Amino acid sequence: MTVLVRDLRPDVPADVEAFARVRHLALPFILWTPAGVLHHLLHTHPDARSRSLVAEEDGETIGTAQVGLVHDSPEPGQAYLNVYVHPERLRRGAGGLLVRTAEEYLAAEGATRLFAWVLDEPGNRAFAERHGYERRRSAHFLRLDLANGTLPPPPSPPAGVELRTAADYADDPRPLFALDAETMADEPGDVDVEFTDYEAWLAETWRHPLLDHDLTTVAVVDGRPVAFSSAFTDGRGRYSTAMTGTARAYRGRGLARLVKTASLHRARAAGYTEAFTGNDTDNAPMLAVNKRLGYEICGTEVRYVRELG
Repeated sequence: MTVLVRDLRPDVPADVEAFARVRHLALPFILWTPAGVLHHLLHTHPDARSRSLVAEEDGETIGTAQVGLVHDSPEPGQAYLNVYVHPERLRRGAGGLLVRTAEEYLAAEGATRLFAWVLDEPGNRAFAERHGYERRRSAHFLRLDLANGTLPPPPSPPAGVELRTAADYADDPRPLFALDAETMADEPGDVDVEFTDYEAWLAETWRHPLLDHDLTTVAVVDGRPVAFSSAFTDGRGRYSTAMTGTARAYRGRGLARLVKTASLHRARAAGYTEAFTGNDTDNAPMLAVNKRLGYEICGTEVRYVRELG
């Protein structure tokens, strides 16, 4: 049997569906849908030189990769490759071939440092290390049973704080962009980014097909958004928080817990049965918030890095 690697074909629905299916099987803690996969491929900033790759064996998609440059980093040469293989099609050469193809492509595009997330399991860690990658930080996936779990009651907003949703900013989402940019700058990470391109944010984030504007919850003070919890949904009962953050001047007031709790209650009322989120293992404040909400760790990823040249 022969394994080959090629680009994902965005104009072939079955190809996109197969990519999403393999990703879901390999990484079920993230919402993978054909619409989301296609959006990433078509609407990632052109300077990222993004590619989505598939490994195919006798016509069956058994492996996937998303690769590109971190185009908004002030330090040139930063890049990423995230490879996931169908859990029942391991040790057939798909992962190694995807890595080699991705590395050759990124090196040709000027990459000098490659970052990759790997599920924290012995075989995956060994695979990364065999290919010259060194372990860095880690992050947890967390799950909450919305159907049967017990959510704490939604706290009342403090005096002067109003709760709104992203849908309220449909005509002008720029205030949410400004808040997102401020909170992203303080997120734990390996690569600094300059989050300043409003049009790119509109294309990649605001218009993402899974972003639920009605469930994304915002705390507002004096007309200004100061905290938010962004909600993504797959239309099949699964809800995910991609980011919860608070403006620096308003931290320590419980606003992150306020907006996330309110969003979860709305999600459950809308019929969603599972909630997912992720936290860097060093992000103690958000881990504490999620524990109080009833989330439990369901998986862990490790960040690996390889220097080229």
